[in-house]
Amino acid sequence: MRAKVPADLIRPASAGLSRRRFVQGLVAGGVIGALGGLAQGASAHGGGSHAHAGSGTAPVLSGTEFDLVIAESAVNFTGKPGIGTTINGMLPGPTLRWRKGDTVTIRVTNRLNEPTSIHWHGIILPYQMDGVPGISFPGIPPGETFTYRFKVEQTGSYWYHSHSGMQEMTGVYGSLLIDGEDDPVRADRDYAVLLSDWTDEDSMRVMSKLRIQSDYYNYNQPTVVDFFRDVSSNGLGAALEKRKMWNQMRMNPTDLADLSGATLTYLMNGVTPAGNWTGLFRPGERVRLRFVNGAGNTFYDVRIPGLKLKVIQVDGQNIEPVTVDEFRIGPGETCDVLVQPADDAYTIFAQSMDRTGFARGTLAVREGLQPPVPALDKVEWLTMADMMGDMHGMHHGAMNHGAMDHSQHDMSAMAGMAGMAHGDLLKVPSKQARHARTEYGPSTDMRVDMARTNLDDPGIGLRNNGRRVLTLADMHTVGGPMDPRGPGREVELHLTGNMERYTWSFDGVEYGKSTPVFFKHGERLRVILHNDTMMTHPMHMHGMWSELEAPDGSFQARRHTIPVQPAQRISFLVTADALGRWAWHCHLMMHMDMGMFREVVVA
Repeated sequence: MRAKVPADLIRPASAGLSRRRFVQGLVAGGVIGALGGLAQGASAHGGGSHAHAGSGTAPVLSGTEFDLVIAESAVNFTGKPGIGTTINGMLPGPTLRWRKGDTVTIRVTNRLNEPTSIHWHGIILPYQMDGVPGISFPGIPPGETFTYRFKVEQTGSYWYHSHSGMQEMTGVYGSLLIDGEDDPVRADRDYAVLLSDWTDEDSMRVMSKLRIQSDYYNYNQPTVVDFFRDVSSNGLGAALEKRKMWNQMRMNPTDLADLSGATLTYLMNGVTPAGNWTGLFRPGERVRLRFVNGAGNTFYDVRIPGLKLKVIQVDGQNIEPVTVDEFRIGPGETCDVLVQPADDAYTIFAQSMDRTGFARGTLAVREGLQPPVPALDKVEWLTMADMMGDMHGMHHGAMNHGAMDHSQHDMSAMAGMAGMAHGDLLKVPSKQARHARTEYGPSTDMRVDMARTNLDDPGIGLRNNGRRVLTLADMHTVGGPMDPRGPGREVELHLTGNMERYTWSFDGVEYGKSTPVFFKHGERLRVILHNDTMMTHPMHMHGMWSELEAPDGSFQARRHTIPVQPAQRISFLVTADALGRWAWHCHLMMHMDMGMFREVVVA
């Protein structure tokens, strides 16, 4: 007998109802006013300039001393009033501008009724200043102030956000820009473009729905129309076989995102699509756009019709410039581009990976211009390569889990946390999957044996779309690796999940049941992330750089957040130069909260 599901957790049959108010939002959507006595727009003492760069742009606070106040504020993005968590009465919070070599002091005061925190994403600093409750510090109790103080050792575009509960989803995030002599880019205009997402629903209620029905928000389910299209393209037999395959696997070929435009409004610098954030320029100027993905749940595909994008920096690190039409950016990532607009106005278009909505803004010579907004691209189905990697075989728990032969995986001494012998074995990243014993349990519904290792795939929905799309293979960090040493050992972790149970994990073990990953201080090691799921995971290791490798072991790019596609195996080198305790997790909020999180201890 099935348990009775609460009425509000049953998805309405009229899924096709107009979602316009969510997707477009209100023209003047955003923070209405403060709750609990904080004056709206309370200023932060930045010790420097407060410059408004465009409509809806957060004020820029510069200097070495900052006061940030986290509190609740009344907000309305869609016509439905709600409560957001804000920084200095703003959503997103103020843009902080630092300078390399300075020591910064940030006093964060908590006016919430629950603990809070700020994590400085991508910033290399002492672990006590990293801002992860339960790992690097206890958190900031209600009514108290915590002082962050550290020396700034890098330049580039980054961001900051809460690492407490679901506060990052409800508004505690902002852009972080660091200047210095080693930033070679000169631009006439410089804008942070912070992409995020907003839901009117309570975050924990959203989680409850996903746990009861993991595809609750997926309104792109395969339809009868899709079936007949397959019949006309491939014949009845092939169409039936395709449906049979997906049904047997009990998986959904359109399951690209846990949350969709059914509940999310997509924001650019805190402004709804209807509100149309605008950045001004004069024709012929070089404009630097620092894209930050501060969304809790959304991968964005970004393009500016009519303009080429010269990508100059990824994750705060300068890369050899590469010119593209479009790029995908996952939660946690940053990407800087240069553009040279000539006409009066251009649309900055950032559609969600599942094609259920978009964030948008405008580059214009004056306020009020609204160039055409492109139609959303059509939804693409996941392919067999997204499921099975190199197609040479895959075990799928739902098929025959109990009778599966585990003997071939008895190299589990090598798996998970285990190292490999020194020598030539480590010159090239291993390609053979080493599934840990813990992957054979209820937390894992799928295992990929022959994962893809190529870095030149733009990802589902961007393949062969007629546009030049940025890939990991295009990224080459200027100056090469920080550490000339090769790896002394190899650590392999598998990204695992069970969609029916809505659990996410490393090696089939959720965070609460896991043990830390240990790095020896000063060692150079290789980490392999092997994605055994059908979703792309933006993986963020705190405290240390992840130096992405090509499949042949050559250096590719220095990253703090690496997107790992379905059935993909990615490797990177780490120099364990940061003593202490660090977080390592998927940057999709729901995945992190449901267990795709580990602690790294460097000792």
